[in-house]
Amino acid sequence: MTLDIIRHSEWAETKFTLHLISQILGKIKLETAQQEPQWAHVALTVTTDGFSTGLLFVQNTSFQIDVDIRNSRILVNVEGDVQSIELKTSKSIKDYFEEIFGTLSERGINLTINPKPQEMAYKNKLDEDTAPLTFDQHQAMRGLQLFQFALREQSKFVGPLRCRKMKPALFWGTFDVSLLILHGIMEPFPEDKVIEKAAFDEQMIEYGFWLGDEQVDVPTFFVLPYPFLYKDLNSDALKPPQAYFDPTKGEYFLDLESIAGSASLSDTIQEFFHSSFTLLIEELGWEGCASYFIPLQMKEQKINN
Repeated sequence: MTLDIIRHSEWAETKFTLHLISQILGKIKLETAQQEPQWAHVALTVTTDGFSTGLLFVQNTSFQIDVDIRNSRILVNVEGDVQSIELKTSKSIKDYFEEIFGTLSERGINLTINPKPQEMAYKNKLDEDTAPLTFDQHQAMRGLQLFQFALREQSKFVGPLRCRKMKPALFWGTFDVSLLILHGIMEPFPEDKVIEKAAFDEQMIEYGFWLGDEQVDVPTFFVLPYPFLYKDLNSDALKPPQAYFDPTKGEYFLDLESIAGSASLSDTIQEFFHSSFTLLIEELGWEGCASYFIPLQMKEQKINN
């Protein structure tokens, strides 16, 4: 297959807009979704048209907020009463904030969130910044399609595994699509940091996909173990040859452009996932992982194979 790879520099301003809007949706989930380990309850769902809070509740009232990139709108749905908010260039994050919360309030849902962005270099409050933002629908769709592609590959890897896992979802702090594999070993975070001590309190391996930034322009798959491993874990067993481990970051990386010419892009990505998992479970000392790969007693699906 030929994959349309959009670099960060091609759509940085539009990506920034979507990242800020995702912060609003994520913070709404933070206040309303049932709490789960590793902040799993606040992750957003990637959809056909964009991303969503999924079904939420405030007492007995159900609601959902969808960012519909395909049709350049945000949909606020309260008990089937749907209000459309236009996504367009020149609107500020304050505009989006007020429209979303105003729509909810008009329908009886009154919420308060912390307007300070999380895990971003940008520090302006979401309900105060009036700077005009950019939204290019075509570029945004290219980015969304990469998220969808990555999620499909991640699901192909983790779906059949007989282990405790968090399925792939959009993390709005770092704006990446990631999954977690956990082995049931508690590992408290050594510092008193609000986000980290809840995110990192068990041994895990995170498989993520990130769209890049000013330093790394190319969309990239990454694999992050916890506890963090700041040593050289490069090995001939790591596949494909374009993959590598960065001991300064404690992560494996595989950028999309480096494998774009692969005979089978999916096979190459799955090779990266499986080889890095094998190396990391040995390094972490996880026992009993062979059972994760016991085949499912189900008829094979032909359509996606």
